Amino acid sequence: MKLLSNYPAEILILLFLVITFLISVVEKIIDWKGTVSFIKEHFKNSPLKNYVSFLVSILVILEFIATIFMIIGIYQIYTSEIKEFALIGLELSAIVLIFMLIGQRLAKDYPGAMSLTVYFILTVFGVFLLNS
Repeated sequence: MKLLSNYPAEILILLFLVITFLISVVEKIIDWKGTVSFIKEHFKNSPLKNYVSFLVSILVILEFIATIFMIIGIYQIYTSEIKEFALIGLELSAIVLIFMLIGQRLAKDYPGAMSLTVYFILTVFGVFLLNS
């Protein structure tokens, strides 16, 4: 048996995104007031300014669900080469990143929107690999 299974690129992409999203979820939950305050300030001139708490809640839930699917997916790929849960996790991750991109664009934070591109490319590449 290989260290990272027969799908090393897929496992590494999944691990990277699990770490990214898990830390994001934990940080948002631990410092909820600070997170909401920061994002309210960030979106003060956007149409989303009155919905920040609700939208951050949705984002945290989706990030958490995507993370759980990716963790289960890593286990399934490693033990039985089943890829469905991992694929769902990556697809949810892509949706989360698109939601974040919309927010960044509405807030006119173009460098922030651009920085999401790296995560999105990696996520879509993972989707591509898991569909092969």
